[in-house]
Amino acid sequence: MATSVQHDPAVAPNQTAAQPLDEQPEGRSKRPIILVILALILLVGGYFGWQRYQFGQTHEDTDDAQVEGDVYPIIPRVGGPVLEVKVDDNQVVKKGDVLITIDPADYQQRVDAAEAALAAAEANVTAARTAIGTAQANVSAARATIGVSAANRARLQKDLQRSTFLRKEDIIPQSDYDAVQANLQSTTAQAATAQQQVRVASQQVASAQQQVAVAQAVVKQRQTDLNNAKLQLSYTTIMAPVNGIVSKKGVQPGQVVAPGQQLFGIVASERTWVIANFKETQLENMKVGQLVSIEVDAYPNEEFQGHIESLSPATGARFALLPPDNSTGNFVKVTQRVPVKIVLDKVDPEHPLRAGMSVTATVKVK
Repeated sequence: MATSVQHDPAVAPNQTAAQPLDEQPEGRSKRPIILVILALILLVGGYFGWQRYQFGQTHEDTDDAQVEGDVYPIIPRVGGPVLEVKVDDNQVVKKGDVLITIDPADYQQRVDAAEAALAAAEANVTAARTAIGTAQANVSAARATIGVSAANRARLQKDLQRSTFLRKEDIIPQSDYDAVQANLQSTTAQAATAQQQVRVASQQVASAQQQVAVAQAVVKQRQTDLNNAKLQLSYTTIMAPVNGIVSKKGVQPGQVVAPGQQLFGIVASERTWVIANFKETQLENMKVGQLVSIEVDAYPNEEFQGHIESLSPATGARFALLPPDNSTGNFVKVTQRVPVKIVLDKVDPEHPLRAGMSVTATVKVK
């Protein structure tokens, strides 16, 4: 026969009551630690929040910024087939290096034609100067004729006076007297003709001098044409304008290029700067010369130092292809951004900055 086990009523309640008493001190001991941790978190958060607030009162920052650099487009000034391309993408070049050669045959022919035209114009100048000499010789000959005629006229006038006296005395016949008188008249006519020849020859000298001036002007024109032809010929050799790196090459030998067609670009490697687009609400205390710390996404562990060189006189929207026009009636106020140019105080060759890199700029305004 089974016997039932009876529990001591005095012992069982004591055991169940003792169990929560043993757990209660352990829970109470954890509460102060949690409170201390929460207090420390609040203190640290408050400290860093206060530091961030103080930093925000003296600094302005933006991540709407990028590295800029001079990019020189390589554009031919004359057209023609490309004979040779001497560079490739990302190749370092120096100022004066030959980049592209365009076929110079057509331009060399123009130079040759201009040289021939110049030689012909110079020959015309020589001929015009010779004509001046001839006309001046004619003037001298006509003046000499006038002198001879004057001397003959003076002699014949004296002969006529003597012949007139002799004729009155009937010493000489009438025919001799008429001959002397005719010679005097002939000499007078010759003198008049010589004077007319002097005037004509003088006009020829003036005309020849004008022809020389015209011929010299033609020479200058032909010289200008020759210089222009040589200049066009020189444009068939395209050289690097600056030290830099070739980028986006889009030309191959045999390709026919046209004037004004961009073939590739050269990114200057000597100077870069940062353009940071700050909100207009951040510009109140921003001035030229203020220090700037720059963080580049490409070098997260490096910090660059610079300063503000200039602030744009207009917002970026003013230079957009379609600038906003609020007078149309659809007005929505949008905070505008103003480009600020920042230059680096020192160049780090181990961490080169390339145009287009994203950066974060922080300006110390106070």
